[in-house]
Amino acid sequence: MKTISFRDFLLMTMSTLIMAVGVYFFKFPNNFTFGGVTGYAPLVAKLGVMSAGDFSFLANMALLVIGLIFLGKGFAAKTAYTSILLSVTISGLERLVPLQGPLTNEPILELVFAIALPAFGSAVLFNMNASSGGTDVLAFLFKKYTSIQIGNALLATDVLVVFLAFFIFDIKTGLFSLLGLTIKSFMVDGMIESINLCKYFNIVCDDPEPICNFIVNKLKRSATICEGTGAFSGNQKYVIFTVMSRYEAVRLRNYIYGLDQHAFILITNTSEIVGKGFHTI
Repeated sequence: MKTISFRDFLLMTMSTLIMAVGVYFFKFPNNFTFGGVTGYAPLVAKLGVMSAGDFSFLANMALLVIGLIFLGKGFAAKTAYTSILLSVTISGLERLVPLQGPLTNEPILELVFAIALPAFGSAVLFNMNASSGGTDVLAFLFKKYTSIQIGNALLATDVLVVFLAFFIFDIKTGLFSLLGLTIKSFMVDGMIESINLCKYFNIVCDDPEPICNFIVNKLKRSATICEGTGAFSGNQKYVIFTVMSRYEAVRLRNYIYGLDQHAFILITNTSEIVGKGFHTI
């Protein structure tokens, strides 16, 4: 099992705490039930079976075992940490900062934060091959064994809890929950793409050597060179293919512009790059 770096540990911790804030302060008080174990938790609390935080802890542990069996030790180890941290944080907030109701009388405003904060945290965790536990584990199973995106997998695994909200609470809460689940599903996919966004370069030039030296020696990346012929001039040209992060892309673009203003640069956004230095399947 690959060792978790301090940077990954810090990212997992911060994203989980952000999720806990969104769930406890905005999701639970309004009975929003648009996803995950934390979506079922208000339903269980409403029925008086146990508190929302305690139910989250027990359900997360059960689903964590499923993740260990089907998704491997690496996923299970990271998910164990984040799910325990999320459940303990929510349970701690229930005892330290008890809420009698919503923070404001603006349900739309609270819905925005109840969607955005957990969606951001989930996107960061999903991108690190981890999750906050709960039904996110089931969504990962969908993603692993099918071709659907993680957002659609979340929609499929959490749609039941939304319909239960119509019966246990009221039509208004159910409609808010349905809206929240739909928006969250799109937001998670969009945030993951934004996190992974890179720049794909097609560079047409007369002399590829200085550009490739800059890419290899300064940016610590690589590139592929192909020979070509200009359709209008008939002159020999070289085409350089490479992929950069957004920060590296700015440096490369500025370098090429200062070196050869006649170079032709085509820059395309891409968020799914498989290969050394980027992602594996």
